[in-house]
Amino acid sequence: MSEPDRLWADDLETGQVFRFGTHHVTEEELLDFARVWDPQDFHTDKNAAEAGAYGGLIASGLHTMSIYQKLAVTSVLYRWKVIAGKRLADVVFLRPVRPGDTLTGSLTIDAVEFDDRDRALVTSTSELVNVAGKPVMRTVVEAYVHARPKAAP
Repeated sequence: MSEPDRLWADDLETGQVFRFGTHHVTEEELLDFARVWDPQDFHTDKNAAEAGAYGGLIASGLHTMSIYQKLAVTSVLYRWKVIAGKRLADVVFLRPVRPGDTLTGSLTIDAVEFDDRDRALVTSTSELVNVAGKPVMRTVVEAYVHARPKAAP
């Protein structure tokens, strides 16, 4: 996307909804992520997971958050003039993500608060859902986004 086509904080409004693309979770990806970053047996050992509380392998919450980040950036945030994230809050895992799940979701603008430094703090709520439309994760994110420079008086 060319620089002139990117969205400034001034272009964002409370209530705007941005849709994500999709990500298919393979068993290999789930196992690879868990072995490196969250090696609990219900993420890494198929037999132990089948005998456990979830009745099979489930993705790590960290893996689910990484999928959220990928979808948010590649579907939405790459189009914004983002400066940096400030806070990731209220992360809630609502149901397990399993091998074979395809995830998508959306980001809704909750607030756009401008300051005197040609930027705004944009607060949004995002949700990931599985192919059945059931939510698997929800989070609130605050990020600084460039605002159009104000003309000097």
